[in-house]
Amino acid sequence: MTRYATLAALLSQRIEQGLYPAGDRLPSVRALSLEHGVSISTVQQAYRLLEESQLVEARPKSGYFVQRRRTLAELPAVTRPVQRPVDISQWEQVLELIRNKPREDVIQLGRGMPDISEPTLKPLTKALGTLGRHGDLRSLLYDSIQGVIGLREQIARLLLDSGCQISADQLVITTGCHEALFTGLRAVCQPGDIVAVDSPCFHGTMQTLKGLGMKALEIPTDPLTGISLEALELALEQWPVKTILLTPNCNNPLGYIMPEERKQRLLTLAQRYDVTIIEDDVYGDIAYQYPRPRTIKSFDEDGRVLLCSSFSKTLAPGLRIGWIAPGRYLERVLHMKYIGTGSTATQPQLAIAEFIRHGHYLQHLRRMRTRYQQNRDVMTGWIMKYFPPGTRVSQPRGGFMLWIELDEAFDTLRLNRHLEQQGVQIAVGSIFSASGKYRNCLRINYAPKLTPEIEQAVQRVGETIQMLMLAHTPERDITLARSD
Repeated sequence: MTRYATLAALLSQRIEQGLYPAGDRLPSVRALSLEHGVSISTVQQAYRLLEESQLVEARPKSGYFVQRRRTLAELPAVTRPVQRPVDISQWEQVLELIRNKPREDVIQLGRGMPDISEPTLKPLTKALGTLGRHGDLRSLLYDSIQGVIGLREQIARLLLDSGCQISADQLVITTGCHEALFTGLRAVCQPGDIVAVDSPCFHGTMQTLKGLGMKALEIPTDPLTGISLEALELALEQWPVKTILLTPNCNNPLGYIMPEERKQRLLTLAQRYDVTIIEDDVYGDIAYQYPRPRTIKSFDEDGRVLLCSSFSKTLAPGLRIGWIAPGRYLERVLHMKYIGTGSTATQPQLAIAEFIRHGHYLQHLRRMRTRYQQNRDVMTGWIMKYFPPGTRVSQPRGGFMLWIELDEAFDTLRLNRHLEQQGVQIAVGSIFSASGKYRNCLRINYAPKLTPEIEQAVQRVGETIQMLMLAHTPERDITLARSD
């Protein structure tokens, strides 16, 4: 990471922590230069980066000040999903989002893709190339059904940061986090079972439940603290819930990190009602705070939590390498994996193990945490600038997704059809609900480098929203009704 980016990240952190309140004058360029032992031009570049993020404003002959309009957009409301088990729908909308590969003529604001252009990934591509060039036959053979031992050992070390003490023989390598969730569900549930989920919930999770013939019970969720424990307890009393499936760290799509005290209370609820927990931690390593937040699994003493994750969001989705720590369900998960995909591809496992072993993974994470946090602030600023007044925006504490809530009567399915004609694609809110709720919401990815082209795409989204809203004002509807 460059010196100016490091300095900008430090100042951004101090502003977020309230050490520099809104409207306060920031240290002068010369003072920061002396304090951090960097050049004046480095400090100026750092301040320019903070200006782009709309954290800082420059005042002629006065210096730099914390932006007063840093007042954040209003948060999305606490969700109120249907409080009964339902069959999952929305497959057609999900297929529309994932069917096509990325195209240069379409700006993808909806797909859950990380940025894979950073130079910190070069050692990984080098490791993959070396395995191929040197004809390492190990990479062409089956390995253990549990996965390459060297990779499992490295993951076990990484999991210490999340509070988990899990040995390599308690881990199973999977083909991405999607397979981890799939095998976990098949290990603890049967077709027709009820699964409690946070709402909105990752569309891949929803479609997995649909494919397995299970019902989703959506639980109200707060955009800052996560799933409502009160509503969950009522659901556990009323319905025969088999497992609780949620993403408590850097949630997709809301971005919250569930407080530790609430994670412990949730585990206590699961113990009281004797249900399992399937924990999706795929974004946990790219939380903006450090050390990273603890998992629910780290509090688990009786093996009822199945922890799932992958390298798809931290490194690259095309690697298709994930893992599951299934606790007491290890043998059952191994059987589900065997009758599903069998062994996971060996070559990327060997390359990732080498990448982690040489310290490249943690270096890459440090860089991406800073990048994504800066991108979040820039993207939020663009949305506040181009979207209609009253737009509600999440405040992610990790990952690279923004959840945006528009007027209750707005239809983002219709919006997406208009945008596709303009070369822009979003993720419509209804795919994050079992029953098709959140039609007035959308998810936007801010992982890639935020170029002028992406800003123009966000502007087109905002302008199209305003155009569609204007076309459906009550006055216009009355006029049209009279003309009929």
